[in-house]
Amino acid sequence: MELIDQHTKKIMEGCKDRAREAGLSFDDETLEYIVTNRDLLELSPKIMIPTLYDYWVHDVEVLKEKGRYELYPGNPYETVINTRPAISFYNDNNPDWLNVMIFYHVLAHIDFFQNNIFFRHTWDYDFTGQALSDKRLIARLRAEKGRWVDYVIEFSRGIDNLVGYYSELSRLNRPQSESKRLDFYFDVFLQAERHLSITEYIKEIERYNDCLRQYGEKLGEDSFFSDADIKYPEFEAFFKKSLEKKSKYKGTDLLQFLMDHSDFLNKEENEWMKSIMQVVRKTSVFFQPQIRTKIMNEGWASYWHETLFLQDDRIKSHEVEFARVNAGVTSMPRVGLNPYALGMRMFYYIEDMVNKGKHSFDFQKVLDQNRRKDFDAKTGKGREFIFKIRENFCDFMFISTFVDQDFVTLNNLFVAGQRLNQAKMVWEYYVKSRKAEEYRKMLMDSLYHPPYIDVPADKNTSKTLYLRHNFEEKPLVAEFIANTMMGIEYLWGWPVQLETHEVFSMSPPAGPQEVQKEPDIEWQQILYTMENRKLSKRALGKMKK
Repeated sequence: MELIDQHTKKIMEGCKDRAREAGLSFDDETLEYIVTNRDLLELSPKIMIPTLYDYWVHDVEVLKEKGRYELYPGNPYETVINTRPAISFYNDNNPDWLNVMIFYHVLAHIDFFQNNIFFRHTWDYDFTGQALSDKRLIARLRAEKGRWVDYVIEFSRGIDNLVGYYSELSRLNRPQSESKRLDFYFDVFLQAERHLSITEYIKEIERYNDCLRQYGEKLGEDSFFSDADIKYPEFEAFFKKSLEKKSKYKGTDLLQFLMDHSDFLNKEENEWMKSIMQVVRKTSVFFQPQIRTKIMNEGWASYWHETLFLQDDRIKSHEVEFARVNAGVTSMPRVGLNPYALGMRMFYYIEDMVNKGKHSFDFQKVLDQNRRKDFDAKTGKGREFIFKIRENFCDFMFISTFVDQDFVTLNNLFVAGQRLNQAKMVWEYYVKSRKAEEYRKMLMDSLYHPPYIDVPADKNTSKTLYLRHNFEEKPLVAEFIANTMMGIEYLWGWPVQLETHEVFSMSPPAGPQEVQKEPDIEWQQILYTMENRKLSKRALGKMKK
């Protein structure tokens, strides 16, 4: 792995200038590396983070990918990771015209990473540097503790999809911790603990307002509490004690709950396990937005590599090659989902819709098909609007808001069904529906949606940990329950129970010539118990309709 040469770097800097002129926004510093196929095979299991901690599953994935590559060789065009500075990887045999296209794609990804609010928690630090520190920590612990380190990693990764990603975003976008600190200082500490007179109390309020006027909201509050800590050094202890009184069952971050409240983990000889769990949790939280914005992110990058490449004078005489490569990346499959193609078409559709004034109440009132087709208010605000979408939306919001019947009809989209052709004894695909609501539901079902599991306070009255899987008509994957609960039992130190729902009965599927419809499902409530590494299962009753 090595940095790109100066000739190629000059091409990248030219792409940066043109991208900024078009409205994209990103940091000046970026790193571009040339990698071999072997490098890519070894980096892929580590999510392209070279400094990520070592784990035996990574080695298994490398071996699997090597076998797959021997059978189906193919080279990805690029890979970019959300670090500071942003790092991207390229093949060593790309011609200059292809690099122009790829660099625009990468810069659009970086723009998305650094401006979309769902990545807010990744903006303030360099993850590669943090990952290197975590890797050294785990290597040191592995030398001291041996295989137990990998057990803790395994058990933690089994529940790392249950991290409190949205609570992390809430903390950053709505800094409640500071407001709680401020409320406690003025409402409780100064009045109930220090018994300040009205005159002194008003002076503290005036001092706070002066700090805000002089330094702004964030720095002003920090300055105010810096002086307060000098004046009242005991304040922090009082504030932390007040936070500890709050319910320990708040939130759904199971990893954090175990670290905070497990008697086993909080024993002095087991404190090192919490360090590993924290590494796994931080890594999971960091990559949550990538999973939740896949269609938008790839669509945004594809929109811009096509838009900017066709305007670039450096690609003259290479239009045919570009068309061939671009079609391979952004063609819409008849069956299945291509996030590049779907996301790009949605951005084009939204831009055109807003330019014509179709994203308005006046347009929604028009019911005549011909009038809807010819409607054009010529607003010219489409490009501005898609930048706002890029900033504020995730895939769920993107799809639920903009996949409508006009979009489905315009792109000739449909939901495919599968049936058995008894004459030929083969499975065949057919057009099941062209309705927007059906197509939107199919897209929603493909999105990342981890189970919602909480720790109910009314059920946790003993040392046994009681977990509740909230019913969303999606059962847990049965084959993972035993190993996952065994890991939780080990980290908790006592038995663990899990309340969930499973299918009790299902109506038989329709015959090959019958109209396909959703089967009727009857659910039953199940309680799993893991005690001494043995799993038991008990039915609690059928779910009422």
